[in-house]
Amino acid sequence: MTSDPIPTTDPSPSRLLITLRVNGEPRSCPAGLRLDQALEALGYRPQLVVVEFNGSILPRSRWSEQPVVESDVVEVVTIVGGGS
Repeated sequence: MTSDPIPTTDPSPSRLLITLRVNGEPRSCPAGLRLDQALEALGYRPQLVVVEFNGSILPRSRWSEQPVVESDVVEVVTIVGGGS
């Protein structure tokens, strides 16, 4: 009796990576994320950034509903406090 081989890769969306262009550089993140989740996966603190998504400023209120897919273009501006 033979059995089928066990797959070596998990095809679930959480295991797949997509490539985005972030501040002009290619960056990878898990597939199936919304913009707020993708920002966190890329190491940003969403509460401290402003985002241009595919050429338009996207209101923060829409980040949790905006899917991120292969080849999306994201420009992230980090808010920095301080001064003299």
